[in-house]
Amino acid sequence: MYGSRLVSALAAVFAAIAVLFAIFGFAANVGFFAVAALFGAVAYFMWYHASGRFAQRLYRGVEERAAPGDGGRGGPAGRGGFGAGPREDWEPPRDEDARRRARTAGGQQTRGGRRQRRQARAGGQRRRRAAAAAQPSGPTAAEAYDTLELDRGADEDAVKAAYREKVKEVHPDSPDGDEEEFKQVQSAYERLTD
Repeated sequence: MYGSRLVSALAAVFAAIAVLFAIFGFAANVGFFAVAALFGAVAYFMWYHASGRFAQRLYRGVEERAAPGDGGRGGPAGRGGFGAGPREDWEPPRDEDARRRARTAGGQQTRGGRRQRRQARAGGQRRRRAAAAAQPSGPTAAEAYDTLELDRGADEDAVKAAYREKVKEVHPDSPDGDEEEFKQVQSAYERLTD
């Protein structure tokens, strides 16, 4: 966002409006100076952001606070703060225009490059789905036996019988039923009958 021509243009427009109101302040009424000061402040802050100085100051402040051994602000000597990793290989985000230029070769994006990125994203999504499918969801076998109030290693007939009894107690339509317990019983039964 910083370095944007649009933000720079808006800053110039606000600066011009500030100058216009300042002229009105000299010519007509002193009250226009307050409006001119407001527009001038907005123009300055927009320019400050568009020039990238705001982001540099922000990142510098973050790095200083996270620097190891700074008297407690970044954590004990030799370490960063909470969740801090190594600081020496961290780089602040770059300008969006620079990223766009880096992605494009000679100002034009190739179809092959887009296709490669699309394929890489699709491959990553497939890997995440496969990892999610590989992870067992629901209770462990021990938790399932506890939920159905069975001894470990009970046979399938005992599991079915315990399931039927437990469902009668916790079904949401029964007077003492609880939907959450019903879901737990369902999960336990599915775990033990897989």
